[in-house]
This record gives sequence, structure tokens and C-alpha cells, in this order.
Amino acid sequence: MSNLDIHPLLATPMLLGESPFWHPDEHSLYWIDIAGKAVHRFHLASGLHRNWPLPSEPGCIARTTDGRILVAMRSGLAFLDTASGELAPFAEAPYDPSLMRFNDGRCDAMGRFWAGTAYDARDKALGSLYCMERGVIRDLHKPVTVSNGVAFSVDNRTLYHADTSAHRITAYPWDLQTGALGAPRLFKEFSSVKDERYGGRPDGAAVDSEDAYWCAMYEGGRILRIAPDGEILLEIALPLRCPTMLAFGGEDMRTLFITSARNKRSDEELATYPLSGCVLTLRTEVAGRVEPAYAP
Repeated sequence: MSNLDIHPLLATPMLLGESPFWHPDEHSLYWIDIAGKAVHRFHLASGLHRNWPLPSEPGCIARTTDGRILVAMRSGLAFLDTASGELAPFAEAPYDPSLMRFNDGRCDAMGRFWAGTAYDARDKALGSLYCMERGVIRDLHKPVTVSNGVAFSVDNRTLYHADTSAHRITAYPWDLQTGALGAPRLFKEFSSVKDERYGGRPDGAAVDSEDAYWCAMYEGGRILRIAPDGEILLEIALPLRCPTMLAFGGEDMRTLFITSARNKRSDEELATYPLSGCVLTLRTEVAGRVEPAYAP
């Protein structure tokens, strides 16, 4: 499916856009530029774009119940006050930042923050998945090379988690009240053979209001809508090769925002796909869900 009206939110591309989420109180989209070390915000009605520089690479962000932005950086976690611009660190990274950094993450309906890590060398599954609750960080001991795709089912009984390098998405039975994970099952696995049929590897994701899992396929130039049983329901071709994550937003939650990568891409690829690094938007028939906030 490629006949949709897909266009960039901004003319200016990011180096490595990631972690978009819709802020319902501010009627704005937030996202990060990992390589550009910044948090970005775009107010949809006015077109006002702002950004806040960071001292370290961010991996993911979330809004908080007290009006700030939680930022998970390579160096640790901090709260960003977007009114004053003040960045207040509050927790060190639970890993060696010379070897890895935080990557994809999001909050659950109880106000916990779930974030995984990416191992820089990309040759071993030394990353993991972490859960932060009221400032306490625990390691879930889920070995991955590049943690991605954290999302929750509509009934809050399943947690999805992808290892991008392994081309695999895992689903865990999950207890919302306790945060405990059950035995994993394979949700979806993609071919890692990089021939002319290569369709990319699973990156960031979101679950819509009908319980389908939307996944950005990095180096596949597409996004997928996947049913809870693993059936691919929809494929949308994109005017770039490396989508990184997606988020639903807008007043009716039917606008899909897709971040993407530009850095470390070849000159030939950038010439073919000049929108690489841009935040793309398109309209969908199904609505998404407002992401929960972190409770400090």
C-alpha cells in the first residue's frame, strides 16, 4: 500500500530521529534526535517547532504526570523542564555507558517506564530491558543486541519486545499490577538474508486501539500492521529506507508520525530518498491510543 498522502512534518531532517509520542495536553508531537543529542517538539496547529539540546545521546523519552519530560540518555536519566529548559539528572545509567546506551522505551498504564539498551558493537546480545518505577530501576534480564519495539496490548496482558539485530519480536504474558513477565513466545520473526527481497528488521512500534502492533522496518522502507496472532494486516511503503519508530497523534489519534534515520546512510541512498531523517506523517483509518505518562 503506497498511494497514501505521506509527507514530512518538517523540511529539516534529523540525523537519527526516534521515540515520537503525542502529548495530549500540549497538542504536540515530541521526538528525539539521538545523534543530534536533542529533544524536539512540534505544535501541530501553529507549526511551532522547538528543540532542547542534551549533553548525551538520548535513547527514548516520555511525558510525566507532573508536566516534565523524562529523558533516558546514554549517561543516565533526567527530567527536562521544557518551560525553563532545565535538565535535572536523577539516576545514573544501569550499565557501562562506554559500551551501550538506552534505546527504545515507553510507559505502561501504571506509570512505570520501560526502556531497553543497545550494545554499540552490535555483535553480542549484551543489551537488556529495564523497568523504572518511582525512580527504582530493575533489570529484567532479557538479553538483546538492540532493544526496540516495546509496546503493550490493549488489555494490558501482553508486553511486546523486539531485538532489531535478531530480526525478532517477542511477546510476554504480562501482569500490569506487578509488572511481572511470563514465559516468552515468538510473535514475529523476519528473514535476516540481505538479498533483493530483504524487508528490513523490526525497530520501534506502537499498538493501536484495535490491538494491532504497528512496526517500523529499518532498512525495509516500510511499516507493518500486525495482528495479535502475528498475521500481517497492512504494509505501507515509505519514501525512505530507514524508519525508526512511529506514534499516533492528532486530535482524533488518527495521524501517524514516523521518525527515520539519515546518519550513516550512503550518498546514493540519500540521493534516492531525500526525506531520510524527516518525521513523516500520514492519516490512518484506525485510531491509536494516548501513551501513558511516567509517575515520578
